[in-house]
Amino acid sequence: MSTTTQTTARTRPHHQPLDGLRVLDLATLFAGPMAATLLGDFGAEVIKVEHPVRPDPSRGHGPAKHGVGLWWKVLGRNKRAITLDLSKPGGRATLLRLAATADVVIENFRPGTLEKWGLGWAELSAANPRLILARVTAFGQFGPYAHRPGFGTLAEALSGFAALTGEPDAPPTLPPFGLADSVAALTTAYAVLTALAARDRTGAGQVVDMAIIEPILAVLGPQPTWYDQLGHVQERTGNRSANNAPRNTYRTADGTWVAVSTSAQSVAERVIRLVGRPELIEEPWFATGAERAAHADVLDEAVGSWIAARTRAEVLAAFERAEAAVAPVQDVRDVMADPQYRALDTVTTVADPELGPLRMQNVLFRLSATPGAIRWAGRPHGADTDAVLTELGLTPARLRALREEGAV
Repeated sequence: MSTTTQTTARTRPHHQPLDGLRVLDLATLFAGPMAATLLGDFGAEVIKVEHPVRPDPSRGHGPAKHGVGLWWKVLGRNKRAITLDLSKPGGRATLLRLAATADVVIENFRPGTLEKWGLGWAELSAANPRLILARVTAFGQFGPYAHRPGFGTLAEALSGFAALTGEPDAPPTLPPFGLADSVAALTTAYAVLTALAARDRTGAGQVVDMAIIEPILAVLGPQPTWYDQLGHVQERTGNRSANNAPRNTYRTADGTWVAVSTSAQSVAERVIRLVGRPELIEEPWFATGAERAAHADVLDEAVGSWIAARTRAEVLAAFERAEAAVAPVQDVRDVMADPQYRALDTVTTVADPELGPLRMQNVLFRLSATPGAIRWAGRPHGADTDAVLTELGLTPARLRALREEGAV
């Protein structure tokens, strides 16, 4: 199998923290598969199980090169790709054999689907009492919405995220990427590791019930508590904050944008001195973030007019000298060239037999002793079926029988 072309703090480790952990990824689009990717990045053996004729739709999402989906190259990295039709008797039996060797199964079928195939928790835990079954769905395993079809977009709407996003006089805004799915993926990986830690003490597996609508609500802050105690409903404020100012994006003289944040009082004072308006610091309302936010028009005019008279390079240099918080508003072209991301190897290069060297986001964090690694990019559909099932003990005759049945 292919390996990364660079040797860095996050590539080619001798030992990884999740070595020996086996994960079966039965999920699609996108939270469940991404959770499995995160586990694979730190050494877990991830076996991606796809339908023989209906692969994970992420293989066809977004741009492709030479007919190869690029999103899949990221989402499918560090995974061995096999095919099984779980609705077929042979597929069911083979999955149960795989589950007996696994530590974790991640699935995102609608509630009741695995049970319909005879692959519910009762059957899986009978095959392997130490198994962790992570069930990732839009609405969870029970409740009035449980059986509805759902995607991350609905979670972004239902949770209140969209209601908060956008300008006050504009419609609610959905993110142009899988935000709720990504937050749920991070949470699912955390939940799986938590369940594995419990298994270390009890010896028993358990079910993780992950509803995509819940983690995104958790990251929105104390809104339920504000509403419960004060009846307070947070409104859309665009790029502004109700807790501090100046906080916005500002256009520079050369037509680019920068973002300024002043969450700390000392930083707010540095920014206002830098832009030549020190008298504002003496205003009684300048002493707290909430009061500054109430005077955002004044502060935005002071900061915005100063920035508008200077190029982005001049603005960034002046803010750095003043130890004030600023960042350029970057698109992916800027990100790829950014010196801090380059120093961290945040976007790394991976060798791929289909496409050659390709660049993608690296593993999420650095561990000093047991770093993670991208060992290979997403594999072709079913590329590892024969190898994985042969390792499981299936004979060539049994593999032929499964193919004749349409189970692989």
